[in-house]
Amino acid sequence: MCEAAGPDGECGAHMAPPRRRRAPADSHPRPCMKCGQGSASLIIRVGDAFCRDCFREYFVHKFRAMLGKNRVIFPGEKVLLALSGGAASSAMLRQVQEGLSRETAKRLRFIPGLIYVDEGAVRRQSLAQRESNLAQMETLLQATGFPYHLVHLEEALELPASILRPGTGGSQEPGPSYKEAVEGFIQEQRQDGDRDGGTSLPGLGTEDVPPASPRLPTATQTQKLLQLFEAVETTTAREELLQMLRTHLILQTARTRGYAKVMTGESCTRVAIKVLTNMSLGRGAFVAVDTGFVDDRHGDVMVVRPMRDYTSKEIAFYNHFFGVPTVTVPPLFTKRREKPSIRYLIERFLLGLQEDFPSTISTVYRTGEKLSPDPAKASCEEERCLLCLCTLDIAWEEDLALEPTLILEEPEKNGCCQDVPAACAESKAAFIPLLCYGCRLTFKELGPLATLPPYVLAEGQRRIHRAEMMQQRQEALEDEEPSQS
Repeated sequence: MCEAAGPDGECGAHMAPPRRRRAPADSHPRPCMKCGQGSASLIIRVGDAFCRDCFREYFVHKFRAMLGKNRVIFPGEKVLLALSGGAASSAMLRQVQEGLSRETAKRLRFIPGLIYVDEGAVRRQSLAQRESNLAQMETLLQATGFPYHLVHLEEALELPASILRPGTGGSQEPGPSYKEAVEGFIQEQRQDGDRDGGTSLPGLGTEDVPPASPRLPTATQTQKLLQLFEAVETTTAREELLQMLRTHLILQTARTRGYAKVMTGESCTRVAIKVLTNMSLGRGAFVAVDTGFVDDRHGDVMVVRPMRDYTSKEIAFYNHFFGVPTVTVPPLFTKRREKPSIRYLIERFLLGLQEDFPSTISTVYRTGEKLSPDPAKASCEEERCLLCLCTLDIAWEEDLALEPTLILEEPEKNGCCQDVPAACAESKAAFIPLLCYGCRLTFKELGPLATLPPYVLAEGQRRIHRAEMMQQRQEALEDEEPSQS
């Protein structure tokens, strides 16, 4: 008789194994693993129990260590903090505030500024909701005492075409001169402190005054933006488009206001989701640039991600324990309730695994850290993608099965773009050779040329004409060689 018999006397080999029960929690509170005196308030990982004070020291130290280890932000540089109102970016702002306070032993030495991009139009917020959200964000930004900039997503339709070109005169490379810059900055601060009695605060200058109360864009601007997003076929492409417009707005603000660095608040959880999302969207070659600590594809403005070592759990507990204010915004509007986008599917997949296997997020995150950013670097304009500015990964087009990504269509005659009339002479297929593999897949779903952002059309048209001129010049040189011989 089978020893694994079930309750009805049948063989129990087919029965599901019983779930492992967790050991009952001890009635006594666990001590803090660091100080050993206070009672643990939270458990970050298995065996890592912290009291509130030790958890705060751990959280602050991780942020300062991330900046100190990489040494990409030089003393006295202007750094623009990109805030969304969410948990990660709000925690990042609090770390910068505490690092610049005079009570801190080792103060941060850069000059911060803040930027918030209003995306209420594409998130289907009413005018009253957008005004309320902007007023709430402005109150939080004013309380910091830092210069801040409130921009609307509608302003992306008025960006110059130069935003799609890398800037000249990139930031300094970290090296032996970093210590000299620190020493020089400390001496200068001491001299300034002696003059004004030590009352000056970094980040507040007469040349960068906080703006007046925000005003919503006109109805015409909002309608153009909504037409752009309504023409997009899938939610995945809408998310990529929203990220592109947001990045370009932040980049334009940094360039016009003189910021050398931009800080974003991606957490470890978001980075892990981004790693798998990029691979699913055909951007595996650019994972190291899109998720690494440093993103220098723009040349003159460097993007850094100091929150990428924090899990969403750590950030949530820090905000809860120490009263960090946040602003909640609705997700991107979509008519599909199930499986709306690739990013949403990967997020559900990773968070579901994380519940049963607590090392899932960190494993994916550490795997992405091992990738090199070299495949994303381009040496000239002809090798750089029109949208993401990474290298064109289409060198072996026959081996990469890129033929399905090509677009075969006639030049558009109806719905001609009024802002860039010259672009109407070209079909959408003419822009495909200017894009990398991942951007090709997204560009196919962005709708007709008439609805695309004008600065994208203008820069694409410029590159197409330049390529035609270079080709004509090459053909002329080839025709001259036989005649001379």
